[in-house]
Amino acid sequence: MRYLRLFVGESASVELDANQSLTDAITLYEGPIESILDEDLGLLDAPARLYGRVWTSGPQVVIRYYEAQPLDGGDNVPICAVARLGMGQLRKRSGSKPGTAILGSSRAGVFIVDSFR
Repeated sequence: MRYLRLFVGESASVELDANQSLTDAITLYEGPIESILDEDLGLLDAPARLYGRVWTSGPQVVIRYYEAQPLDGGDNVPICAVARLGMGQLRKRSGSKPGTAILGSSRAGVFIVDSFR
């Protein structure tokens, strides 16, 4: 992470699902996710792609990112980051079916962490 100048607590904003950008409400599905970095994060220039996994079983969505793909043609790089609950962004709306989460925003913050808990 230091190689990319990414340190614990650094953050940027992301479009949570590359297939549902800039919409009012989105539906996330349990499993893999591709997000779009809206702001530079360390040496990762926006609009790099972030790859991770979504969990929807609780009252809020959990998203962990494991890999980033710079759009300058570079190789995928391992990262350790999470989407954070802020201003209710990741709280599931009522009507979310099992294995899905309806969210009121397509954007969230992504934060560098030292490990997943």
